[in-house]
Amino acid sequence: MSAAPAAPRPASADATAGDLDLLLVPPRPRTGWRVLPARVGALCAVELQKLRHDRAELYTRAVQPALWLLIFGETFTRIKAIPTGGIPYIDYLAPGIIAQSAMFIAIFYGIMIIWERDSGILTKLLVTPTPRAALITGKAFAAGVKALIQAVVVIAIAALLGVALTWNPLKLLGVGVAVVLGSAFFSCLSMSIAGIVLTRDRLMGIGQAITMPLFFGSSALYPVSIMPGWLQAVSRANPLSYQVDALRGLLLGTPTHLGLDYGVLLLAAALGILAASSLLGRLAR
Repeated sequence: MSAAPAAPRPASADATAGDLDLLLVPPRPRTGWRVLPARVGALCAVELQKLRHDRAELYTRAVQPALWLLIFGETFTRIKAIPTGGIPYIDYLAPGIIAQSAMFIAIFYGIMIIWERDSGILTKLLVTPTPRAALITGKAFAAGVKALIQAVVVIAIAALLGVALTWNPLKLLGVGVAVVLGSAFFSCLSMSIAGIVLTRDRLMGIGQAITMPLFFGSSALYPVSIMPGWLQAVSRANPLSYQVDALRGLLLGTPTHLGLDYGVLLLAAALGILAASSLLGRLAR
């Protein structure tokens, strides 16, 4: 006796199986340069959300620049020992302190990424389809926005002390761009060092070791022309000098080379993002 023929499989069953296969296959991640700005913006927003939980950081960070302007600036304005081109020394100092306070925020940004590695957050971020360059860029520009908030505080303090700053909106916008680009570079420098040393203690030590040379080896406190020859060479290789030059020209109207200043800052930020992105994988090992 022959076996009964199998019942024909309905066409709807094939369609259902095909739909099920489509559901089980994860969608291809969206890639390309068109989605990178959105991912960078999202990561930047996540970083800035942390300020809502620690607003006291903004107030405590305002103490040091206020002391620089009140004590150092007022004292050397009376001494008149540093040639400033005929402007009061406290006016000359204010843009340098803006750049210094922004750098101090950014230069220890690598500590945060080491903390994210220790808590497992970084590993979760690295398995997403977001490119490493986008992760670093988001963090770098978040540091820039934090530094921009700090710059607003320093400008307010300087205005209360009678510093003759410009209030031209376009020039203030240029100040914001210079602060963000400089902070992006120094935060990427910090994250690159974090990818090399891998521990918070080592990063703290290196950060403290390079912060003062970067500050004193720039034009933040005195003109490059009165430096010894070797320090002038250091200052010309220091991105902080170009940031200070741009801020001083925009806020005070002193002679400056804005094209060169922005070009150096943009190149430094791009190279910093590239270096930090290439070293980010070492933190996840």
